[in-house]
Amino acid sequence: MLVEVKVQSLALDRTTNTPVVILQELEGERVLPIWIGPGEASAIAMQLADMEFSRPLTHDLLCSVMKGLGGNLQKVIITRVESSTYYAEMIVRRNGEVFSLDARPSDSIAVALRVSARIFAQDELLEEAAIEVPDEASSTPSEGKGPMAKHEPMKPEELEEHLRKLDPEDFGRFKP
Repeated sequence: MLVEVKVQSLALDRTTNTPVVILQELEGERVLPIWIGPGEASAIAMQLADMEFSRPLTHDLLCSVMKGLGGNLQKVIITRVESSTYYAEMIVRRNGEVFSLDARPSDSIAVALRVSARIFAQDELLEEAAIEVPDEASSTPSEGKGPMAKHEPMKPEELEEHLRKLDPEDFGRFKP
């Protein structure tokens, strides 16, 4: 079953200096954290902050190409996870035909935000993550345990500034 989600926030896993996009179900409290690359995090952060540039960035270019070829992004589906790698599909409609494109979740989310397409995740992924967003009055996520305890939400501008200052060696095991 598909569950509609939204980008709840961007965060930084302080143990690895790796950006994390936090997706939250629209009609519930479950969240799905997906560790992503710095370029995609920057693209998502810039879109969330409504930043505009004089020249198109990669995700903007993809949107323009898709539109120029007569297609439009209907939705994004985060489909599965294998060996800690998440997979997504971009569902595109063109000339009455609907087709699926294999894509990374981070790129799919960056494009979806630009064209206001809906984002979905398989229910099983939200179940496996088993993390709930705490109420304002409660304590830290998961009482300081689990994956959410490793990062703190950042404003898009803060994350973008942090990403600009990073040296590629800061990522250690991260390989683009």
